[in-house]
Amino acid sequence: MNEPVRLSKRMSELGLCSRREADEWIEKGWVRVDGQIISQLGSKVLPHQKITVDKQASREQAGKVTILLNKPVGYVSGQAEDGYKPAVSLISEATHWKNDPSKEKFRPSQLRHLVPAGRLDIDSVGLLVLTQDGRIAKQLIGEQSTTDKEYLVRVRYLKPGRLPDSDLERLRHGLKLDGKPLMPAKVNWQNEDQLRFVLREGKKRQIRRMCEAVGLKVVGLKRIRIGKVRLGNLPPGQWRYLGPDETF
Repeated sequence: MNEPVRLSKRMSELGLCSRREADEWIEKGWVRVDGQIISQLGSKVLPHQKITVDKQASREQAGKVTILLNKPVGYVSGQAEDGYKPAVSLISEATHWKNDPSKEKFRPSQLRHLVPAGRLDIDSVGLLVLTQDGRIAKQLIGEQSTTDKEYLVRVRYLKPGRLPDSDLERLRHGLKLDGKPLMPAKVNWQNEDQLRFVLREGKKRQIRRMCEAVGLKVVGLKRIRIGKVRLGNLPPGQWRYLGPDETF
């Protein structure tokens, strides 16, 4: 813990901002270490040194938005690919949910640096978070993230009879993807053809691949919760702001 680390990494560890934001603030002269302005990218600090940021940085950060979208089928979470539109293309004044309790007003500048904090497959629907705030992105998708995600998954069993209880237990704990064990999950039947999954990780197409491993075919997948934030009554294809009193 006494080894010097990059200033931007230390700022991210302290939860002050993302590494990208830290580099921007350093270049603008908004960061001080033990009272001294540091404007050189790549500068290193020791863990005991005091890091402070100017009010301009705090004001800039306070103006950043986080958006909750009910993503429909046919949109990719991130960059456009294979002719499909990215989810961010759905964000406009026209698609802003009329019942959004937030007093925030839409501005085109809010689309700048608005990125998905996690993935949702093109053929999956439900809650997708798009944010300008690096702290929230780190909380939801960082390596140390412990935020759970809840899904309703409609399935069809491809073998005779019903899924054995032993395979349901394997879904909860015991499967591997890409040669690595998966973290324990909560998996329960909601009705005869729908499972409820609660995961704390988000590997690519994870739920679909988990189901395939035990003979289940996913015919519908909807994310309904991330941490403490629920999809609720948000209509498909519409969005709202994360409220100031909401936390994941």
